[in-house]
Amino acid sequence: MNKQRSQTPPIQNLPTTLTGMLMKFPRCAASLARSGMLSVQPAMPNVVTAAQSVGSQLLLSTMRRRNGIRPKSHVLFRRENAFSTRIQAVVTETSSGESATEVKAVITIRRNMKESFLEKLQENWESFSNSIGKGVLLQLVSEDIDPDTGKGKVSAVAAVRGYSSDNSPDRPDYLQEFAADFKLPPGFGIPGAILVTNPQKTELYLLGIIVNGLQSGILNFPCNSYVHTRIHNPDPRIVFVNKPYLPANTPGGIKDLRESDKASLQGKGEGQRVEADRIYDYDVYNDLGNPDAGVNRPTLGGELHPYPRRCRTGRPPLNSDPTVESRVESPETIYVPRDEAFEEVKDATFSGGNLKAVLHNIIPTLTSVLKSGDGPFESFDDIDDLYKEGVNCGNKLGEEKGSWRLLISNILGTFLDVDEYFKFNLPQMIFQDKFSWLRDAEYGRQTLAGINPSSIERLISFPIISKLDPAVYGPAESAITKEVLEKSMEGMTVEDGIVQKRLYTLDFHDMLLPYIDRINSLEDRNAYASRTIFFLDSKNMLRPIAIELSLPSKTAAMRGRSQVFTPGNSGTEHWIWKWAKAHACANDSGIHQLVNHFLRTHACMEPYIISAHRQLSCMHPVFKLLHPHMKYTMEINALARQDLISGDGVIESCFTPAKYSMELSSAAYGANWRFDKEGLPADLLNRGMAVEDDSMPCGIKLVIEDYPYAADGLLIWSAIKEWVGDFVGHFYRDDQTVVEDVEIQAWWDELKNKGHGDKKNEPWWPSMKTRGDLESALTTMIWTASGQHAAVNFGQYPLGGYMPNRPTVMKELIPEIDEPEYEKFLKCPQDAYLASLPSVLETTKVMAVQDSLSTHAPDEDYLGKVDESHSSWIDDDKILNLHEKFAGKLVEIEEIIKARNNDKRLTHRNGAGILPYELLMPSSGPGVTGRGIPNSISI
Repeated sequence: MNKQRSQTPPIQNLPTTLTGMLMKFPRCAASLARSGMLSVQPAMPNVVTAAQSVGSQLLLSTMRRRNGIRPKSHVLFRRENAFSTRIQAVVTETSSGESATEVKAVITIRRNMKESFLEKLQENWESFSNSIGKGVLLQLVSEDIDPDTGKGKVSAVAAVRGYSSDNSPDRPDYLQEFAADFKLPPGFGIPGAILVTNPQKTELYLLGIIVNGLQSGILNFPCNSYVHTRIHNPDPRIVFVNKPYLPANTPGGIKDLRESDKASLQGKGEGQRVEADRIYDYDVYNDLGNPDAGVNRPTLGGELHPYPRRCRTGRPPLNSDPTVESRVESPETIYVPRDEAFEEVKDATFSGGNLKAVLHNIIPTLTSVLKSGDGPFESFDDIDDLYKEGVNCGNKLGEEKGSWRLLISNILGTFLDVDEYFKFNLPQMIFQDKFSWLRDAEYGRQTLAGINPSSIERLISFPIISKLDPAVYGPAESAITKEVLEKSMEGMTVEDGIVQKRLYTLDFHDMLLPYIDRINSLEDRNAYASRTIFFLDSKNMLRPIAIELSLPSKTAAMRGRSQVFTPGNSGTEHWIWKWAKAHACANDSGIHQLVNHFLRTHACMEPYIISAHRQLSCMHPVFKLLHPHMKYTMEINALARQDLISGDGVIESCFTPAKYSMELSSAAYGANWRFDKEGLPADLLNRGMAVEDDSMPCGIKLVIEDYPYAADGLLIWSAIKEWVGDFVGHFYRDDQTVVEDVEIQAWWDELKNKGHGDKKNEPWWPSMKTRGDLESALTTMIWTASGQHAAVNFGQYPLGGYMPNRPTVMKELIPEIDEPEYEKFLKCPQDAYLASLPSVLETTKVMAVQDSLSTHAPDEDYLGKVDESHSSWIDDDKILNLHEKFAGKLVEIEEIIKARNNDKRLTHRNGAGILPYELLMPSSGPGVTGRGIPNSISI
């Protein structure tokens, strides 16, 4: 390929027909000029004549700009009618008498982001071919019904013609515009849809279409989607005007198209999906294992292992086990509907390829470099060296050193200092205070302001009683006694502590104990089921005061398999307590990743997304509301199934539950997940972290005022709830309107019965018979996709990037006095402690993934913001004003959070060496910032 490019013929040898093309396509001429193959001597009279000959005032605008004349606005898709402002420079309302109305449609297409001169020349030659009749075909469909057909009136088919881009210097080269003309007969009415046929051999990305020339004014038809080729699907693509319509209010002329468009996304549940498909359907998680390779994993979804459904791909089953879907190995990608994949612009920038690069390039290289000599860290200095000196990749990089450096420096938050080494950025928590992780107060603080802040519960009764079967797991009563707790309760009794709301717990005992024997039978795994008790002291600081670590009883009568640890004064007691905290923290890391992160945000959002596309028309106002909160989630989840949560993937290899990780996630879903408890206020009440109080904005009052996740989260929740309430109230006049909305009812029914089918018979599902039901459900979904995901995701590297603070796996049990290992521990406690923590390879693999998952893209879409390419999302001034009000509220919230972080009374977010709590700050810059709320789960 490079050889061919080096032999590019000079300009004089190109076909003579190119001369005319260059006059019509100045961007092509510009490419030639930049390459040095063409000398341009502008002659304005001739250029103007050429521009006028193709009837494009916008092209004339381009020539004027090149001679120093600049328009007032040249930004695409701005909120203040910028799209129409630009088009008014292209077209004018014209009429050829009473017999017909002349209408112009201008389409904006995003081309592939190609780099080479020849590829750009090919693009422009293709555009020239399109201008003489081989382009995209358009047909307008009226909102009015044709009495002869009983369907919407249709125009004649028109082919796009002429290259009409103004080539503004701030506009990307990959955006291009084309025009088509229509003559509409009298009484045609207002177009409500456009049928788009793509006769080319490759798909195209259509940003939108503007129709001008009607007395009603400019019409906007946003698409922001890939349009299939006629070869792939002979049916035209339907693009609707950006007016929101409830089903009952749909204009008669486009009612049939509304149903046809929904049906085109539903499929028939048959066949294998291909990249160009836009089919949304359901399936179980039966692709996590690979029995052919000896990696057997249970299917998630069904009575035995309940789980939310994922997107159906239709891949063939394995011959060895027909219940298991064949896997797709990297670098091939798992199917997601075409518009759910990363857009090319994002995939080519900082974060689009970030996680893929880590999973497909970085981790295999780390494994190759470290696996043969992998083992525990020999000292804490060795851990520090990951940030100071880096990992020695030696000659493993070989001839790829240059590309490796570029990959690390341009795609990841990590970087190379010299060719053979790469090192990680210093995580924020140890940048602030290197030794903070050792303090009990910091352990308690991170329970309220860390990356897993939604597991802590208020202790409401004592003694603590397990719900597990005592015939299998031994006596139900916890080994933690009153005497143990009261030693650290500042003279308070347990009863008083419960009444005064001063005792709290992280209780993973019942969730983990059924798996402990199986986990501990694996190589390099030794774990306990854990309970941690916290006390809110007189200074309002949360401190751990007891940790119970349990192993399954060998007989029903045995209790001695549980040990209780408390803070001590001697050196031995200090090390044992630190070891117990590490075990409890490793359990917390696993629950965070498998339950509160992947299950409750990623996995549970996917059925919402699938059902929305299948049952809600893109014209439906609720679909328009949800759309920015569904972006890229299915692509991220597919990538997770391929490399993160799959058998022998990163999670299994680096977290305590190992091969039982997703089975444990399923058990948590079956036992604990309830849609009606996923909203933040309901979740806080359910965990006892708040009490009902009608005088408070969200109807609840926190029992710990300085609970940063909850306090800031309620601000975000309240803003989302107000925005959703205003939105729903605008479109639904009363409860009956909700009941009569056939699409909302079908969406909700399918979400329950298919998307979360294993929970379909639960009595707690909202009935969806009132505006309140709809508002609550939508607020919960938007909160889950935005604030909740941000809270549990973007702090992973700032807090977890230093492994001793949040180990993800434990290798050794704490030695007991009568065991030989105890003597070894006494002689060298540091060696024994480090040997129980993750190995060098496990640590660096997790750090690389955490760095990637914590990274914001430069083009991130944050809560309250609308991407310019989607700014024409709805034609409703009141809704646009309400959205601006919502955005303004988020700006106010950011200032409130800043003030809280500067409040010296709030010791869980302020103080020497304390990280301010910024995970629910709405805005952020790019990179690993520890703040920012994207609209959707896009990483």
